[in-house]
Amino acid sequence: MTDTVRIVGRDPASGQGVAVTATAGVVASIEPAEVGNDAPYLSAGFVDLQVNGYGGNDLNAGPPSLETLERLGRLLLAAGTTSFAPTLITASEEALCSALAAIAAARRQSPLLADMIPFVHVEGPSLGPADGPRGAHPLEHVRRPSLEEFARWQQAGEGLVGLVTLSPHYDEAPAYIAALVVQGVIVSIGHTGATPEQVTAAVDAGARLSTHLGNGAASTLPRHPNFIWAQLADDRLTASFIADGHHLPAATLKAMLRAKTLDNAILVSDAAALGGQKPGIYRSPIGGEVEVSADGRLGVAGTPYLAGAGHLLDRNIAHAIEAAGLSLADALRLATRNPGMLAGDRGVLESGQRADITLFSWSPGDYRLRIKDVFLAGKRVFP
Repeated sequence: MTDTVRIVGRDPASGQGVAVTATAGVVASIEPAEVGNDAPYLSAGFVDLQVNGYGGNDLNAGPPSLETLERLGRLLLAAGTTSFAPTLITASEEALCSALAAIAAARRQSPLLADMIPFVHVEGPSLGPADGPRGAHPLEHVRRPSLEEFARWQQAGEGLVGLVTLSPHYDEAPAYIAALVVQGVIVSIGHTGATPEQVTAAVDAGARLSTHLGNGAASTLPRHPNFIWAQLADDRLTASFIADGHHLPAATLKAMLRAKTLDNAILVSDAAALGGQKPGIYRSPIGGEVEVSADGRLGVAGTPYLAGAGHLLDRNIAHAIEAAGLSLADALRLATRNPGMLAGDRGVLESGQRADITLFSWSPGDYRLRIKDVFLAGKRVFP
């Protein structure tokens, strides 16, 4: 007997009732339904292409265990995220290969992780080495792009590397980018002080994404030209943004979204292991002494500098609505369909697509979406 489930909620765009029937993990039909005004909204599950950890589960403190990855996956599901890209930051080649091998093994062992993880995001190690652009990435492991090293990553990770962030200021960058694109890997520009000309050369070579645009940059820049304007202006680039209320001021987020348009923008959490922890000062392998504030901000203790992100997409979607003046449906698009197009057509609620579905409540002014039910490939996985 084939498993069939009927999921009912409100369409975030129209507010009208909608019923989704899923069979064998795939959407079979979407039809109008009678629901009350208090029924939860029904959306495709959220897709997060940049997750370093959360709730004490760290992907960059040695090879992550199966238990760490599954705990992280459950916390993401509780926030409505049904697909995520484990993100490994700049480290030695040995450390990156060990982590990639561990994630590949966990994905083979865990049906949950196999469903949730489309690929791994390697953020680095070929980033801008200067303070500011480098962010919290360790300087001792920043290095030039190497196709030979990339091949060893893929061998260790069983081909799971699907997204690589780099700075395009390296002479080798265009050839490296073009070679990765041929292999089906998405290349993103980030953590850089590159010239506009180097940005354009990277996009000409096949780069498609800007990693957390507006962050991972020097604190002062020329008014113009600079690499932020170059990326905002290039319609071939989709930009990811951290809409947590800390990484970008509201006016900046609003202006950047207008520049990129809603067709070419996505939300990422960039969540770190200390996200979701109680307020206090913690020792972290990334950032050293990190203060977790009551509002979830992660900062290098005693400084004005950020030490990662502390919120997941349930918070970021709500903040984007408020900060950028978006509708609920438009904000959801930035966390579902748009990133899902980069992750194998996830985040799409249509017949024939995977039945990854999040139901939630929300009212104007709410600081987060209140997640009610989450379905992964047609199976309820939260609560």
